[in-house]
Amino acid sequence: MTESIIFALTIVVPNLALIALGYFMQRKGQASQTFIDQASKFVFTYCLPALLFFSVVDSDVDYAKQATLIAAGVLITFILFIGAEVYAKFFITDSENKGVFVQGVFRSNLAIIGLSTVSNAYGSAGLSIGAVYIGVVSILYNTLSVLTLSRTSQDAEESWASRGIGIIKNLATNPLILALLAAFIYKALPLPPLTGVIHDTGDLLSSVALPLALICAGASLDLKSMLRPSGLCMQASAARIIIAPMLAVVIGLSFNLTGIHMGVLFLMVSAPAAAAGYVMAKSMGGNEVLAANILAFTTVIGMFGMALGAGLLHGFGLI
Repeated sequence: MTESIIFALTIVVPNLALIALGYFMQRKGQASQTFIDQASKFVFTYCLPALLFFSVVDSDVDYAKQATLIAAGVLITFILFIGAEVYAKFFITDSENKGVFVQGVFRSNLAIIGLSTVSNAYGSAGLSIGAVYIGVVSILYNTLSVLTLSRTSQDAEESWASRGIGIIKNLATNPLILALLAAFIYKALPLPPLTGVIHDTGDLLSSVALPLALICAGASLDLKSMLRPSGLCMQASAARIIIAPMLAVVIGLSFNLTGIHMGVLFLMVSAPAAAAGYVMAKSMGGNEVLAANILAFTTVIGMFGMALGAGLLHGFGLI
């Protein structure tokens, strides 16, 4: 039992500490909105791609088991998406709330919270497996988010064809996806290992990625809004914090996942709502206040849920 508690705390406490530091910096005026925006863009454009690229290039991944893990993740995503769409159809009236609710349910923060907890739990082995998982599932996330948010797009003249082109353009220029594709191609070709200055530079960028991203996440929190959540916020958050992790366990066991692969699946699926979801909701005419509340509530409360779930699974020897 003690070992499981230590395992759970090891996963989430470093993340919570950095999120708290970011919030403290924001409250003290040490992290302006300009800093947050620029630092977040720097992490997304350079640091996270470097982390994902070198995690894959340096790894020796078992792609057979990885395929099973990804299949489980894709199935979970579709179950959550379809379930949330059905719920929204019958129980949510305002169109600007429907897509935001659906996205809050199915889309987790893979690249920051998910990847950092996997790194805390499993080190470089977890990073390499998580990187490949992110490469596939993030494409699905972006596509489904555009589909569900398109019903509230402020540009009424925008056709489905133009939206489809927009999806393809966003995916084709996404730095994380490009970094992963480059890593897969590099590993597939008979090329020598990357060493020396190139690898050292990549390591330096990689080491900045997760800490700075977590600090920015903390600096972006609005606790006042989080403490006054709407009914829809609580419903979406409950699905993200409770239903998604439970579904991950059920699907993971049905796919016979164990050890590190079960752990990666659980931590990726259980991660709080994605920060990118707020940006996308705002840009496409969704209820940005609802999106921000879901993001804040699941980021703070969901971390404790991840710790509890991981501790229980570790105690039963499943991860």
